[in-house]
Amino acid sequence: MTGEWDARRDAGGTGRGADARGPSEVDYARVIHSASFRRLQGKTQILSIGEGDFYRTRLTHSLEVAQIAGGLVAELRGKSDAPLPDHARIHAIACAHDLGHPPFGHGGEVALNWCLRDAGGFEGNGQTLRLLARLESFSPQDGANLTRRSLLGVLKYPAALPDLANPAMRPALVGAEMLRMIDATASAPPKGYLASEAGVVDWVLAPLSPEDRAGFVEAQPRPGQHAKTRHKSLDCSLMDLADDIAYGVHDLEDAVALGLVTEAQLRAALPPEVCDGFAPGLDALIAGLFGDAVARKAMIGRLVGHFITAVCLRPVPRFAHPLLAWRAALPEDHCRLLEALKGFVMDHVIRSPAVQQLEVKGQTMVAAVYEALSSAPDRLLPREVLARLAQDPRAIADHVASLTDAGLLRLYERLFAPRMGSVFDRV
Repeated sequence: MTGEWDARRDAGGTGRGADARGPSEVDYARVIHSASFRRLQGKTQILSIGEGDFYRTRLTHSLEVAQIAGGLVAELRGKSDAPLPDHARIHAIACAHDLGHPPFGHGGEVALNWCLRDAGGFEGNGQTLRLLARLESFSPQDGANLTRRSLLGVLKYPAALPDLANPAMRPALVGAEMLRMIDATASAPPKGYLASEAGVVDWVLAPLSPEDRAGFVEAQPRPGQHAKTRHKSLDCSLMDLADDIAYGVHDLEDAVALGLVTEAQLRAALPPEVCDGFAPGLDALIAGLFGDAVARKAMIGRLVGHFITAVCLRPVPRFAHPLLAWRAALPEDHCRLLEALKGFVMDHVIRSPAVQQLEVKGQTMVAAVYEALSSAPDRLLPREVLARLAQDPRAIADHVASLTDAGLLRLYERLFAPRMGSVFDRV
């Protein structure tokens, strides 16, 4: 599918004359050569940076998502009339999917949403679109200036934050008089794009019919929660499924290898019927995961292959446009196993006190740095950020969100640690 879906907002912004590469190959090159992509090597996936060299960062996670997404597309090729993305396109979308996540993962996202509670809020996926469409340096005004189809592929939640927010869930502080901290539940953002990027989304969705566009941006109200978008494009569904597989399988591998979970915990979380569709069975799965490094890697490979080879495309009759009318999915028994693995990682790793304590610490540092920079921008902001602030009120949030975990920690220590510090300290 070419033409309008390979268009760029800056029509002359490919940066080259004659170029043997196709539009999607240019998109892929721009993503992996971007500053935002490089910074992912210093951002948390689940575990805190600096405590070891084995586990995954946002960068290695993104590369794994790209590899899995490429496998899903290869598995589907020739099995449907759906306009599957080419190799470069799906890799560009997958490598870009986490670019907007701030330091310290979900804790940083919650902290920035609290800081921006009266200024449009913050959400990591929305920041990804902002980076690609506005902040990267491949075009004067249009960021990485990716093609329309690639931007549609990273538009994971096609509704603006204000349209999804539940007024009863206003970001807030919680705690005793002597210690106030961010209420993570109340301050968690809806999943959507930033209202500042509404013009970008209008441009991305312009080729759709009015009926398709109206359906695509629909959101489902949820009592006591923020509303949730209902739909994703074909390319986004492939990336999202690959992300789920990487999260449920590879993050589990980290947890097992680092001794954060036990065999008994995993066995209790996976009733035998959940593994009915997995040929080796539950006992072989657990034995492989908790065996030596070779056995564990072999079992991880079998799990990933189990999900990739089962992928299918389901029609979405609501839509006429082929980029919306198909969605990647797994059969029900595969879904049960993947959801069980993801739930185990969430319950026993992400929600563990050890990880939550570090998350609270991270969100506290992110909020403190943001508030300090906002209180005295003329004194504290880097000059290039201060210049942007005159034109863009979100410049401070963009700057803080761009920092790696270590960069945020160094800036926090420079601002708040009791030692004197030096102008030569690296920030």
